[in-house]
Amino acid sequence: MENVAKKLWSVVLIIMAIFIIYGGINHFIKPEFYIPFVPSFLGFKTVIIYVYGVVEIGIGLLLLIKKYRGVGAFSLLVLMLVFLPIHIWDVFSDTPAIGSHQAALIRLPIQLVFIGIAWKLKNIYFNKN
Repeated sequence: MENVAKKLWSVVLIIMAIFIIYGGINHFIKPEFYIPFVPSFLGFKTVIIYVYGVVEIGIGLLLLIKKYRGVGAFSLLVLMLVFLPIHIWDVFSDTPAIGSHQAALIRLPIQLVFIGIAWKLKNIYFNKN
């Protein structure tokens, strides 16, 4: 049973890596989509979007490189936690960045699932030799 769980989490890790790399690439392809997610009090929104694109691609690559999976898993957890306030804010916003209140309400529990997955991956791979 332990071997099955290990294989399952290996697949989850690869899926998360691909997902986060895809998201990072989209920061460069469709930066205008991410503009509403950057808090209004921050300047240089496009630069922030590109930086997070690089960060996401980097985290995804770290997850795919066996030697750096622990750092990648820990970084993924931190990134998901950094994004959580944005998704909470979106639920209560008059004009949700994601497009609608319904979408924001759906997106928030998905973010919590991503945090749970990142937590588990961190526990599996961080500080492991």
